Amino acid sequence: MIVHPELRRAAWRVRRPLLAATLLQGAVTLTHLAQAALLALALAGLARGDTGGLPWLLAAVLAVVAARAGLALAQRRAATRGGARARVALRDELLAHLGRLGPSWPATVRAGAVRATLVEGVEGVDAYVSRYLPQLLVTLAVPPLVLAALAVVEPAALLGLVPALLLALAGPRLWDRLLAARGKEHWDTYEGLGADYLEALQGMPALRAAGAVGRTRARLEERSAALHRATVAKLRVSLAGTGLTDLAVQGGTAAAALLACRSAVTGSTTATGTYLMLLLASECFRPVRDLAREWHAGYLGASAADGLAALRTAEPAVPDRGTVPAHWPGPPELRFENVGFTYDGAPAPALRGVSFTAPAGRTTAIVGPSGAGKSTLLALLLRHHDPREGRITLDGRPTTAYALDSLRRGIAVVSQETYLFHATIAANLRLARPDATDAELARAARAAGVHDEIAALPGGYATVLGERGATLSGGQRQRLALARALLADAPVLVLDEATSSVDERREADIVRELPAATRGRTVLVVAHRPAAVRHADHIVVLDAGRVDAAGAHAGLIEADGFYTRLVEAGRVPRGELAA
Repeated sequence: MIVHPELRRAAWRVRRPLLAATLLQGAVTLTHLAQAALLALALAGLARGDTGGLPWLLAAVLAVVAARAGLALAQRRAATRGGARARVALRDELLAHLGRLGPSWPATVRAGAVRATLVEGVEGVDAYVSRYLPQLLVTLAVPPLVLAALAVVEPAALLGLVPALLLALAGPRLWDRLLAARGKEHWDTYEGLGADYLEALQGMPALRAAGAVGRTRARLEERSAALHRATVAKLRVSLAGTGLTDLAVQGGTAAAALLACRSAVTGSTTATGTYLMLLLASECFRPVRDLAREWHAGYLGASAADGLAALRTAEPAVPDRGTVPAHWPGPPELRFENVGFTYDGAPAPALRGVSFTAPAGRTTAIVGPSGAGKSTLLALLLRHHDPREGRITLDGRPTTAYALDSLRRGIAVVSQETYLFHATIAANLRLARPDATDAELARAARAAGVHDEIAALPGGYATVLGERGATLSGGQRQRLALARALLADAPVLVLDEATSSVDERREADIVRELPAATRGRTVLVVAHRPAAVRHADHIVVLDAGRVDAAGAHAGLIEADGFYTRLVEAGRVPRGELAA
């Protein structure tokens, strides 16, 4: 009956409704005891042939039953309220923590496993907190009271009830360690299967193209069979404990019945005492039976507790010790000062002594071949990692001085891989600024070159997009993401291959609109076409993690260096996003 620390923590956060649910559950149990006492009096009266008080006793029994119904309804409401609060609070906390972990969180963690923890695992905690824990407290409190009452009526009854009760409560604990191991195996298998199914659904086009649908189905069937085996193994252990509990309950009830018969034959107790002993013996074990039922309801939460704790306590790649809010009076100047960085396990540094300045309120472009370090620069700017050498400053302060959430809110990012939600176009845009007006949505969409296409849709900005924006082309998704970033009105705007899926004509239109749309912001652009960077105020050329050259487009062309060769080739090489 040891409660996992993660489950205790969840219960403590909703201790008031949980206490109310527990007290009401105790009151429900007391109505059973009152009913048993009234029935014992009624039966004893019948045995003596005294039926005068029988109508009143039966009326009292009906009143107790009615009271129990009301108390049970109130108990379910209190338990549901407490469980819902625990569920919402835990899920909100986990989602907020996932946001702090960021994309640099270990790549070995699968999205499907996280989804299982956030959905099924948290739902299991709800059942554990709202149903099992109140019943556990009642089970620990009520049977001793019943035994004390029976000790007054017939002390010999304790000889049969106490050992049975101890066996019913303590016997299943013999299986706790094995049950925990089986539960972890079951949960791990469940998480793995969920992750496999999610990957298969998300990668179905690739599976069809590779002709691998059949092989994937066979692998999922194998994983489903493994889950079945893990479930059966867990049930075997759980049923063994349940069987022992039932044996103790039935044995204790039978022992109480025999002792009651003995006391009736010997006359050691009155008729009322004999009936009371019979009925209270059964009620003594009722909380134990209810506890076994609620254990099965809340077992999923107990199985998921380790996963919940691991997710909640996972450490982000960077510490959030900054306290300065990222609120600048104007667009900030961005500086990389002798920045060096090496990924864990990498044979060579991704960046070596990178130094350049992105002037405040101007557009700075970063170009270079795949692996030059461009994406690493952006990851360091957003503090998905911190530099191993040197520092990055915004408005003269190191980025580490800013509160992490505030820093990231001050930097709007549009990447090559955009994400749109199953919602209206307007709702997707307003993720950046919930209070944006329709006119502001249209202005941002025009600057991103997508307003006319939105207006041509039957629902306009009220058109519901498919999951991940599946009803749009890649170029349309990127331009919507660009409009969303422009709407955010962050002081720093990062365009990381933001027009890679847009045709050259539309890209030229966007490039013409961007200067006006981004006026008053510090803009950092990574692009693969010269048209997207040649109008930048400042261009930084990276090669092999170092700054090869920096300057304006015309000056870099005249220098006849690496940048010139990229332009003469007709493009800055594709694949820029991988760094």
